[in-house]
Amino acid sequence: MKTILKIGLGGGCHWCTEAVFQAVPGVLKVEQGYISSKMPYDSMSEAVIAHFKDVVDLKKLIDIHLETHASTRQHSRRDDYRSAVYFFDVETEKKVKSIISTLSRKRSKNYITAVLPFVAFKPSRESIQNYYKTRPDAPFCKRYIEPKLKLVSDILKS
Repeated sequence: MKTILKIGLGGGCHWCTEAVFQAVPGVLKVEQGYISSKMPYDSMSEAVIAHFKDVVDLKKLIDIHLETHASTRQHSRRDDYRSAVYFFDVETEKKVKSIISTLSRKRSKNYITAVLPFVAFKPSRESIQNYYKTRPDAPFCKRYIEPKLKLVSDILKS
């Protein structure tokens, strides 16, 4: 029997992040909402919790996350859209830090994405969950989500 793992991912709008990880094979469930960590990251920030089979390559998940949001620069809405990976255990923390470091060297990019302990989750209101799945023709989805889904497809092929 395969083990089910989970990881929190924040960076951009949770509508986008939710759609991105719903498109990844082996991701079983994506919970859209807000995550907080420890001080000074204890405010709620838009994020998702991705539940996935242990056969899913964590490096691919992190790669997809880094490439589908502004993971290399600060901006005025970082409190709402914290660039972060939230871990549930120390083993995952070590793996994620190593993966980000390796990808940073490989791409010559300085990722600002924080690796933080998961503390709390608050789900989004039901009316905006599964945003892309329920409104694929909405202008927001066409403009922001579909280009990210194309990127996901390209990363999964590589």
